[in-house]
Amino acid sequence: MEENQELRTAVVTIVGRPSAGKSTFLNTACQEPVSIVSPIPQTTRNAIKGIVNTSLGQLIFIDTPGYHDSEKKLNLRLRSITESQLQDMEAVLYIIDATRDPGEEEQHTAALLEKLQDKVVVAINKIDLPAAKPEKVRAFVSAALPSVPAARIFEMSAEKDQGINEVLRGLYELAPVAAPIYDEETYTDQDLTFRVQEVIRGEAINRLEQEIPHAVYVTVADVERRNDGKKLWIRAFLCVERDSQKGIVIGKGASKIKEIRAAALKKLNQIYIQKVELDLQVKVDKNWRQKDNTINRLIPEQ
Repeated sequence: MEENQELRTAVVTIVGRPSAGKSTFLNTACQEPVSIVSPIPQTTRNAIKGIVNTSLGQLIFIDTPGYHDSEKKLNLRLRSITESQLQDMEAVLYIIDATRDPGEEEQHTAALLEKLQDKVVVAINKIDLPAAKPEKVRAFVSAALPSVPAARIFEMSAEKDQGINEVLRGLYELAPVAAPIYDEETYTDQDLTFRVQEVIRGEAINRLEQEIPHAVYVTVADVERRNDGKKLWIRAFLCVERDSQKGIVIGKGASKIKEIRAAALKKLNQIYIQKVELDLQVKVDKNWRQKDNTINRLIPEQ
């Protein structure tokens, strides 16, 4: 950092359609597994915070659920989470999948940003893939968000860590001069319970098929610190909507739930300095996606 360089700090809301690569970008930029990455659309259910510290300052990213056209209760809540995160921020990172033709859903996503164009940076993602058509995306952005200058439209591959630094620099240019809010070692403010739930859910949905990943949520029932704080003992439940789904999640001879538990335990032991022990069970919460109380508990209104 230059001696007289002033640090910049900004809250940046990440928006985009499901599976555009928002969570992959956040994890790559933070260089830590902050948000679940999965090919399953609508994986992100909450506003996930990831913090990037560089010599230019601090960017506090809010990863939002994919903006999706649906009138189902859960999807309506996810859309409201995205919309609420556009109210108090200094910049918006709009991520677009270069392999998909912009359609009606993309139009609706861009419309969210119509009055915020002076704060928008666009990242055209997945340019490393053969199906990528970045020029078609640029034409879409030019028509839908004409006040976003070409200098704030970048091409990147979040998965391959290509073009990320250019996107960050574009966001810093919009950030006000201000002191960092978090210390340099902090990359997320997620509490232990939420982090454990997301790790388990991430390992589950990437091992389950068809509708089941959308029907899954995780709740942590108990956390005990044992051996003078050197060990974390956690009891958690992986919840599904129907009895038939419970058998699939458990698997023959409990093979599937053992696989999910082992993968989650490995990741948790990489995150926490304490040794983690995990008791993971499966239970049924019938039709939970239609229950306001459950949705409010899992995805509080912002």
